[in-house]
Amino acid sequence: MDSAVASVSANLNSVPVLNGNNFKDWKENIFIVLGCMDLDLALRMDRPASLTDTSTSEQRRIYEKWDCSNRMSLMIIKRGIPEAFRGAVSEEVTDATTFLAEIEKRFAKSDKLKALKLELLDDLLVHLVLISLPPQFSQFKVSYNCQREKWTVNELISFCVQEEERLKQEKTESAHLASTSKDKGKKRKNEAAKDKGPAHKKQTQANNDDACFFCNMKGHMKKECAKYIAWRAKKGLPELPKAK
Repeated sequence: MDSAVASVSANLNSVPVLNGNNFKDWKENIFIVLGCMDLDLALRMDRPASLTDTSTSEQRRIYEKWDCSNRMSLMIIKRGIPEAFRGAVSEEVTDATTFLAEIEKRFAKSDKLKALKLELLDDLLVHLVLISLPPQFSQFKVSYNCQREKWTVNELISFCVQEEERLKQEKTESAHLASTSKDKGKKRKNEAAKDKGPAHKKQTQANNDDACFFCNMKGHMKKECAKYIAWRAKKGLPELPKAK
């Protein structure tokens, strides 16, 4: 019993973790391990028809063997895939063959780049992503450049999403603050005008009273206005009595 458990553990540990650049080797190891454990039936045979009340014992035996192979294969396949990659496949996929095909779609291009010796290291990918970010991420870039630890591509994506949410929140708060400040400014202006009230009107009226009603110039009254006196003389009107 102990030797069987040790054998299973050794087989599972021989499967490398999928990292995006080793899909071909990872897939080969999966097939070898499942074959050695006699669990690869689900990868070699299509899903049998669902069992019914009329199914024969042979049909039941084949279906149960396939179902066991499928469940174990799916667990072993997922075990070697990081959570970030597993989430790329819908949870509705319940058979190992389809799940493996979906994962392969996402890493076929990586293997082609590797074959052409165009593989990009994580550090370079992170750098390329950072320099392509818009200007509003400038503080985010400075923060990254000032730290010692380097991010993986998946970490960078996660942090970019968080930064984008922070910028949206900051923009909303700034707009609210500007609107509030504008409203307060209008309120203060209205209150200041209200406070002046009648006194302001009286002062305005007093200023107007100091002006000549004929020429509208300040500093003299109408009866003292040279223009008014000249006008009266031209019209033949009697001279105004001089002030005592």
